[in-house]
Amino acid sequence: MRQSEQLLISAIACLCLPGLAADLAPTGTLRATFLAGNPVQATVDPTTGAISGPAADIVKELARRAGVPYTITPSNGAKELIERLNTHAADIGFLAWEADRARLVEFSGPYLLMGTTYLVPAASPIRTAADADRPGVKIGAVDGNSPTIYLEQHLKNAKVIPWTAAPSYEEVLKMFASGQVDAYAGNRARLVEAADRYPGLRVAQDNFTLLEQNIVVQKGDAARLRIVNDFLDEARASAFLRDLIIRAKLAGVEAPPAKMRDPEGAR
Repeated sequence: MRQSEQLLISAIACLCLPGLAADLAPTGTLRATFLAGNPVQATVDPTTGAISGPAADIVKELARRAGVPYTITPSNGAKELIERLNTHAADIGFLAWEADRARLVEFSGPYLLMGTTYLVPAASPIRTAADADRPGVKIGAVDGNSPTIYLEQHLKNAKVIPWTAAPSYEEVLKMFASGQVDAYAGNRARLVEAADRYPGLRVAQDNFTLLEQNIVVQKGDAARLRIVNDFLDEARASAFLRDLIIRAKLAGVEAPPAKMRDPEGAR
């Protein structure tokens, strides 16, 4: 490419930056939010409060490209996250695709594919995801979470026991011992962490499904969604997403294939 052509491309890119920033971050700061307690999105250092993980890496790169500063804040559940977007308290959020949620916010294509599986007692006969879907098996899961919604729609024999909030793993051990539940459904990364910490727990060998993790914007915001999707198209075609998975040391998480734009179920 001739030097004159390179200069022209650079000039056009610079002219586009103000428009990109205005559409992505109208307040002048890119404000992002994610689900607290979901390591597939991000983690908060309990000592320093520093946020790291896939969501943090993505927000940082989007802000760099737009030439704006950024903030990233945890939300306590999908309802709060969606409310922040639709009241203009946040510009983008991180959330797994689900049909009811898609009526409230706009979903990008995926940035990660999250394995979802079962946490069980170490002596449990449940070895695989298929082992759990049997008559009489009770599966504890947090009401409204993506893995819970999937199981409620797909289980044929086992019963979901919905919890209003995630119990501590000490409480889970007690529920296993008393027979209240036989398994706990959730994202593999989180459950693997629990099994590493508690000798009485282990994780099923496989996943019952892979769920998309997506970026969400306010309903009807086509300009911001286009910016996010264009970035993710590029990220999926490069090593960007694979590298952030490695940095975050996430178990049971995959980078989506390059040609994967529409959220699962929205095609």
